[in-house]
Order: sequence, then structure tokens, then C-alpha cells
Amino acid sequence: MKVITGMDSFKGSLSSVGANQAVEKGIKQVFPESVVKSFAMADGGEGTVETLVDGMNGSLIEVSVTGPLGSSVDASYGLIKDENLAIIEVASACGLTLLSKDQLNPLITTTYGVGELINHAFKQGARRFIIGLGGSATNDGGVGMLQALGYEFRDSEGKEIHFGGGFLSQIHPIKQIAESRKFKDCEFRVACDVSNILYGEQGASYIFGPQKGANSEMLKVLDAGLVHYAELTQKEMNIDIANIEGGGAAGGLGAAFHGYLNGQLESGVELIMDVLGIEEELKTADLIITGEGQLDAQTSMGKVPAGLAALAEKYTIPIIAVGGSLTEDAYNLNHHGIDAVFSIQRSPISVEAAMEHERTRINIEKTVEQIMRVLNVKIY
Repeated sequence: MKVITGMDSFKGSLSSVGANQAVEKGIKQVFPESVVKSFAMADGGEGTVETLVDGMNGSLIEVSVTGPLGSSVDASYGLIKDENLAIIEVASACGLTLLSKDQLNPLITTTYGVGELINHAFKQGARRFIIGLGGSATNDGGVGMLQALGYEFRDSEGKEIHFGGGFLSQIHPIKQIAESRKFKDCEFRVACDVSNILYGEQGASYIFGPQKGANSEMLKVLDAGLVHYAELTQKEMNIDIANIEGGGAAGGLGAAFHGYLNGQLESGVELIMDVLGIEEELKTADLIITGEGQLDAQTSMGKVPAGLAALAEKYTIPIIAVGGSLTEDAYNLNHHGIDAVFSIQRSPISVEAAMEHERTRINIEKTVEQIMRVLNVKIY
């Protein structure tokens, strides 16, 4: 028997790598001679760097960069030297988790640190980049990142504009200096699982701004700034960033990557499966086991289990999902390519207790073992 395990992380409890190890142990309890191919998984957001560094035998590079409020923060990215590949999660440099609730203010938060991470990786030899969007505390359209990469955004007096989405309306000229041209031949694959465009009622500001600390008045300022930025980009750079599906992701970083860096916006889980070469292994598999912390209706919308389910259907391979919890609508996943879903919980306990690292590890292992025992039963 050949089993593919592709577990997402159980956030706050167990990493993707740890979850896969628990699944493999459960399988081996029943089928000790089975071949188990494990793939640490993520959907392009949190955990993407860890997933690809582990799966491709890379290294984690730590560097001090400009944080969302302008002060230094310690960030990291993955580097696969043999592949000239860097993996960057934008949240490492400008994420919501870097700020307390009362510090959130998209009028002044910047993506400058993301550009610094790209620069650092370039100096380490990276020419191919995988970027995980999501979890940003910013709404600056990626202008901060572009400033770090060699673009000038000046006001009517010729001064560089301040950091933050609140200053985009002050942009007068946009200038590309020679420094930025070194990225012309680089490849940027951007994990992006939203279709929102840059501005408007369904744009970056109005849809994602409130969770970043924006009130109703701030939203108007932020959206107007993105409109102005897009119009100038079209006029002076001959680049359309206004109508890109996914352009509104991460406060407009999606638009900046696509428009200024020729980045390809892709489904996060599909991108990761492609990079790790999972499809080739699936062709000869007998079973897939996947899962995440909570299985619910959202699981079918671009999450790890959904991505694997699509491949399972392509090759008619059964796929089973296990989760730390199952919502009432989790059973609808049976109509979205997942053959069976199971909760790993064994008794009524608090959420805090259920999320304990060792408890989660054991529960995954024991649940998978019982599933495999059913598969091993000879029915006469």
C-alpha cells in the first residue's frame, strides 16, 4: 500500500510536519510495510515558508527589516540555494501579528520590509521567488515594497512620500530608478486566494481594511489613495493595476507584484503542490490522508484538503480528512471530493485542552490507526 499524507498545520497546536509524522505513525501501526510519502502542506498563507523549506531541504534565513510601523523587526524567509529560490511570507515583515490591536493603523503601516526581504534574497542568489500573501497589516498598495526595490514615489514638492496607505493620494510622479531593473528577469509566483481587485466596494480597503484597524472615514481615504495610485501607474508607467483579479490581496500587494514585477497570481495550495511535485507521486498512490485544525465549509474553498481532493478525483484515489474539530457543515465536504471526514477528539474537553501539542499528536495518530484498521478488515 502507498499512502500520501498531506496535512496542513493545526494552528496553535501542531505544525504540518508534526501532523504528517503522527499520521504516518498511525498508518504504520497497521500497515508496517506500507510506503508513506509525506508532504508538509500550506495554502500560501502562514506556514508556507516552513512547508517549502522542509519539503525542498532548504534553509531559513533571518534578517532585520523595516516593520509595519517603520521600526525594525526580525523577519525570516526560506532559501533553496540549489534552485535559486526564495520563499517569502509577507506577514513576516508586515503582518497583523506584529502589532497589538491598538497599534493597527493602515494609514501609516508599510510593506517596505517585504522589499527588503526580496533584496536580501536576491543578494543571496535568488532569482525565483514564491510569495505568500495574507495576514498583512497594510493597505499601501505595495508602494512601500516598491520603494525598497528601487521605485520613487514623490509628492508635488519632490519629496518621497511617507509610509502608509494614507499618503498614496500625495503621489505626484512615479520614477523607476536603475536599481529596480535587476528584478526584470526574476520570476515571482504569488500565492493569492482572493479575487478582489485593488479598489472600490469589493477592493482592498473596504473588504480587508476593517480588520487592519480602519474605521469608516479611514476607508474612504485609503480607497481614494489606491485609486490615485492606480491612475498614476497607468498614466506614467503604462501599467494597469486597477483591474487585476487578486490585486486587492494583502492591501494591494497583489496588484504591485503583478503590475510592477510581472508576478503570476496563483492559488496557494495549487502552487505548493506543483512546487513539491505531489501530482507525480499521486499517480501511483492507493490512499490520501489530509486534514487541518478545523474542517468546515471554508475547507472546500482553496484550502489544503480541497487542493488534494481535486487531484484525488483526477486519479480516482480515495481521500480521507481528519480535523481537530468538525463544524456542522463539514460533512458537505463529502460532496466536494473528500470521501470521509473524521474528528480526532475522543472526549468532551475544553478547546485549550484539545489544542495541547502532545494531545493533538496522539489523537491524530490514534484516529488514523483506527481508520487503517477498518481498511484492513476482511469482510466475508
